[in-house]
Amino acid sequence: MQLPVKQAQIRVMVVDDHELVRSGLARIISDEPDMEVVSQADSGEDAIAKLATVTPDVILMDVKMSGIGGVDATQRIVKAYPGMRVIAMSALEVGLIPTRMLRAGAVAFITKCVSVREMLHAIRLVHAGERYITKRIATRLALNPFDDLPQQTPFDSLSERELQVALMLIDCHKVNKISDDLHLSPKTIYSYRYRIFEKLGLSSDVELTILAVKHGFSDADTTRITYE
Repeated sequence: MQLPVKQAQIRVMVVDDHELVRSGLARIISDEPDMEVVSQADSGEDAIAKLATVTPDVILMDVKMSGIGGVDATQRIVKAYPGMRVIAMSALEVGLIPTRMLRAGAVAFITKCVSVREMLHAIRLVHAGERYITKRIATRLALNPFDDLPQQTPFDSLSERELQVALMLIDCHKVNKISDDLHLSPKTIYSYRYRIFEKLGLSSDVELTILAVKHGFSDADTTRITYE
C-alpha cells in the first residue's frame, strides 16, 4: 500500500518588535497543519541577519519597528532575495503606510485588526504566488495599489532615509536613540531632521506628529500632544 505524500509546509518568518504579538502570531500559524514558523525576528535588522541561515517562503513583516523599520527592511530583503514573498502588517490602513510598503516590494498588506482566518488566507494566497490586500485598504486607496502611484501626501517628498528618521521622531525617539539604531552620528540625524522639517514646512516634532496623523502615517492621539 502506497502511503500518501506529505504536503510541504509553508515556511513562515514572523517579524514584529512586540514579543507578545510576535509569539502569539507564531503560535497561531504553527497550529495550522500546512504551516510552520521557521524563524522569529524583533526588528528589520534581525530579520535580515536571520535570512542568512533560514529560508522562509513567506515573511510576515510589521511596518513600524525600531531601527530600519518594515519599509526599509522589505526593500533590502526583496533586493537581496528576489522572489521573497513579504506580507506587510500594520495597525494603520490609510495613507502613506500601505503605499510605501507596497512600493518597497511587499506583495500583500493586512491590518492588525483582521481576523485570524483572513491572515491565514493571505499567507496561503501569497505562498501560491498571488497578491493580497485587505479590502478596507483597497477601498480607501481607490485604485490598484500595486501600480505606480502619484504623489499623494507631503511625506512622499522624503527620501527613504528621511522617512526612516521621520517615523522614529513621530514615535518619540530621541536623536541619540535614532543615532544608535541607524548607526549614524547625532550630527547626521540632526541634519536629516532639518531637511525633513524644511521639505514639509514644519518647525517642530509636534507639528510633524500632527501632520503624520492627518495623512494616516501615525495612529497617535493628537488630543494628548502637548506643546511643551
